[in-house]
Amino acid sequence: MGRFETVAVYIMTDRRYGVLYTGVTAYFLKRIARHRAGEGSQFTAKYNCKILVWYELHEDISVAIQREKSIKRYARQWKINLIEAENPDWLDLWEQVRPQPLPGERRSIDEIRRGLRDDRGDER
Repeated sequence: MGRFETVAVYIMTDRRYGVLYTGVTAYFLKRIARHRAGEGSQFTAKYNCKILVWYELHEDISVAIQREKSIKRYARQWKINLIEAENPDWLDLWEQVRPQPLPGERRSIDEIRRGLRDDRGDER
């Protein structure tokens, strides 16, 4: 995977059968946390797409980008079928993937939303 953290294609929504947003990222957890905080993109903020309903991890960013482009070309019903094949109840998958603090570790809400930064301000 090289210099990337976690490469993924994902779909966010505002509710079951609601607005669908398809995205790709090399920093999956941080990107989803930002969407949930209303900072991920203008589209997700405008349409309140904060629920992660589908994702697919990839080893290669170029493959992930191609997959995202393919999904965006597909009809809405195809995307709904993709979601429901793995997540029929449209549950928010964030609870399954979000980072958990280590025993005894404390994090502020701001740190969780934005991702931890080292002393130079670089993302870990």
